[in-house]
Amino acid sequence: MKAPQAMQAQAAPARSDAAPRRVVLANPRGFCAGVERAVEVVERALALFPPPVYVRHEIVHNRYVVDRLRNQGAVFVEELIQVPDGATVIFSAHGVSRAVVDAAKARGLSVIDATCPLVTKVHLEVRRHHAAGREVVLIGHAGHPEVLGTMGQVDGGVHLVATPADVARLDVRDPRKVAFVTQTTLSVDDTAGVVAALRARFPAIVGPPNEDICYATQNRQEAVKRLADRCDVVLVIGAPNSSNSNRLAEVARARGRPAHLIERAADIDPAWLAGRAVVGVTAGASAPEVLVDEVAAALTDGDRARVEPLDGPREQVVFSLPVELFP
Repeated sequence: MKAPQAMQAQAAPARSDAAPRRVVLANPRGFCAGVERAVEVVERALALFPPPVYVRHEIVHNRYVVDRLRNQGAVFVEELIQVPDGATVIFSAHGVSRAVVDAAKARGLSVIDATCPLVTKVHLEVRRHHAAGREVVLIGHAGHPEVLGTMGQVDGGVHLVATPADVARLDVRDPRKVAFVTQTTLSVDDTAGVVAALRARFPAIVGPPNEDICYATQNRQEAVKRLADRCDVVLVIGAPNSSNSNRLAEVARARGRPAHLIERAADIDPAWLAGRAVVGVTAGASAPEVLVDEVAAALTDGDRARVEPLDGPREQVVFSLPVELFP
């Protein structure tokens, strides 16, 4: 993937005390393998195919990433009707419903699917359970693009729940023929409670060997727990519509630390930092490292000696690119 463009230094938020502020960085943080793949899909498509190249929905939920790709020539749309017949269109990392896939084929669009392979795995699970005659329960957040795509994998038979209370209200045809899957970017701890409620109500329910929450989401949530134990306040770099970024802020708060979701250094409110000697910084799976550098520089007046990266597991997952990018 191409290196992010250089960025201008941001002014550091004003201090209310004299001691130098320290910044602790979570590890791992930022881009995951699915996001790396999706961004590279767009970049390679822009280099290979005649313009314009369309992208349905934000390729990932990050304004900086989307704006950078738009400046390189990508055209972002929300619906296929905005894509001219015969054009090249890329499906975002969040995945799409079967209806969107069928509509693209019917119009002769040249499709490149940048859906995260871990989301695709959930789609296949839904189809397999449906084919076996099971009703599927999806644990997820209503309206999220990944949820819309997952629920649209089969005609009917998918129930959406987000809390144990939702489980109590479920109405299924046969309690002996139920399966569950999960959105990949949920809170691990919250999801465990919903899964427990499902298993208690439907003892015969079928689920994945491990919940579908992706490795990167789990790693980043564990990392923010370690981070919260070392700092006075947590800043999470991520978009307001990024599920995994919002979950990171929730995890930090559950650990007893104030936490704030920001997109850029300019979003930092100096009041959050008053009396806080150690600031923890992490980034959602759609936020590039260049934004972490920007925030750390703003918090420390550019003094890298005051920035401490924590240890954490090394992520070595790499996903292959779609075959359409190798003409």
